[in-house]
Amino acid sequence: MIVMFAGLALTAMQAAPPETAWTWTLYADEARVALANEVPDTPNLRFTAECDPGTGVARVTLYGANGEAGMARVMAGEASAVTESTAERGGLKMALRTDHPVFAAFTADGRLSVAVGESRSAVEVPRPHLAKLRRFAELCSG
Repeated sequence: MIVMFAGLALTAMQAAPPETAWTWTLYADEARVALANEVPDTPNLRFTAECDPGTGVARVTLYGANGEAGMARVMAGEASAVTESTAERGGLKMALRTDHPVFAAFTADGRLSVAVGESRSAVEVPRPHLAKLRRFAELCSG
């Protein structure tokens, strides 16, 4: 019985990494740029933004978002945009232009919210990691 409870406790700990384990990481090379809110060296992701350098288009994924595919209203600061979203592999995916006012507002304060139908999701990049978000936008924009 004790072994069973120990196993359940271990599974629960693996399913929900402690908040201190999460960080923002910027990956960049000649072929791809990615910004991830992740637990390093694990498959645990909350958010990714990827682009091909210089293209001006970020492919954004919010993992664990309680939404279905459809038209997404994306908001940051006073700006908003509508884009198509798809639901894939536990995430809500969409494309955003890095020169759009929504992305500019996101890089300014680190807050982005997404609404698809009745579902709402949000991401917040803490102030100490905003430089990584801004560098991501710079590399993607060319």
